[in-house]
Amino acid sequence: EKSDFALLAWAQEAKIKARNIRTAPINVKGLIDVIPEIRKMTVQKPKEFCPKLKEMLTECGIALVFLPHLKGSFLQGASFVDGNKIVVGLTARGKDADKFWFSLFHELGHIILGHVGKNGGTTEQDEQDADVWSRDELIPLEAFKMFKEKQNFSVASVKRFAKENKIAPGIVVGRLQNEGCIEYNMLNELKEHYVITV
Repeated sequence: EKSDFALLAWAQEAKIKARNIRTAPINVKGLIDVIPEIRKMTVQKPKEFCPKLKEMLTECGIALVFLPHLKGSFLQGASFVDGNKIVVGLTARGKDADKFWFSLFHELGHIILGHVGKNGGTTEQDEQDADVWSRDELIPLEAFKMFKEKQNFSVASVKRFAKENKIAPGIVVGRLQNEGCIEYNMLNELKEHYVITV
């Protein structure tokens, strides 16, 4: 399939870029320890968090690379083992902040849940598990449930909930849209649009 060749080319490009990144040995426990720190970065600008994020991940044996969007695909990111490191590649061009963070946490979820490096690649169940992990790591399930029950999704309410949970408001909006609480054309003014240089 043409799309498979494009995907392989994208993964190869990620691999080549990652070869220039020196990492410590793979340390999944270390990654688990820094997840709360990474989550705090959601309220920062890319130029603030990108260097720090990359550095924190290299200390866990992970090379983070940004690549252009693969035309005609829904690919947001991928993670795989290359030699003695894990490569996490993310598509970066013109990305809403909520999609960027969800994609990143999804790939980190694959690593933490032990999906990376499995024979035969990830299963549909692995993908669902990584989605759930990413979703609930970004916004704790109980807190979100209580917020949803109030049925108040005004700008002020979303901002207040985001501040209480130390998360970017756009991530809350993305989750509300994704779960059908609000329409996809609502509250988009709270979403930040990232431009990350590739």
